[in-house]
Parts: sequence; structure tokens; C-alpha cells
Amino acid sequence: MTELVELHVEALGDLVLAQLKGEVDLSNASVLRERLLGSVPNTASGLVLDLTETYHLDSSGVRLVFELANRLGNRGQKLELVAPDDSAARRVLVLTEVHQVVPLFTSVDAVLH
Repeated sequence: MTELVELHVEALGDLVLAQLKGEVDLSNASVLRERLLGSVPNTASGLVLDLTETYHLDSSGVRLVFELANRLGNRGQKLELVAPDDSAARRVLVLTEVHQVVPLFTSVDAVLH
């Protein structure tokens, strides 16, 4: 993966939390997809993708979210997104109507409660 983005993954009960920091674009989206899918075991109920510190999300990043939702859904798992109201990532997700397909929260705490 390029140095444009950092990925941190941890277990949160039966969910997997993946935090992305930096940029998601064509140069790293496919590697991210494989790393994210590989980080969610079959025993997990789903993936929480935290985009709080993602300051650039292009069309490849949007496609990544749709692909993750589809692939996880096929495995009986859910995808939930976190992006604060004032973030660039949230603006892109709302403009592209991702929030119509994948639940979008303002914080990780909001997902967990």
C-alpha cells in the first residue's frame, strides 16, 4: 500500500474496526479492499470503517465502499461507516448517496450504541 493512507484494524466485540488515516484513491483502493476483507473473519458480525481521519476519498474510494458492502453482505456480514458531519469523506459519501446503501454514523461510539 502507498504511504498515502494508514490502516489500523482491531476487534471490537464481534465487530472489526478499521480506521483509515489519509487518502483513499486509485493508487491504494484495491490493496485496501483486500486488506480490509482479509481482516474480517467469518465469525465477525461486520466491519466498522472509520473514515474520521480520511481527508481525501475519490471515486475509487467510493467504489471500494460499495464493493465492501456487497462482499460482506454476501458473507452475511454488515458494513457500517463512520464520518463526522464536517468531514470531506462524509461530503463525498452523501453526494454519491453511499449513505442510502450503507449506514453512516458520526462516531464509532454512535455505531456501538
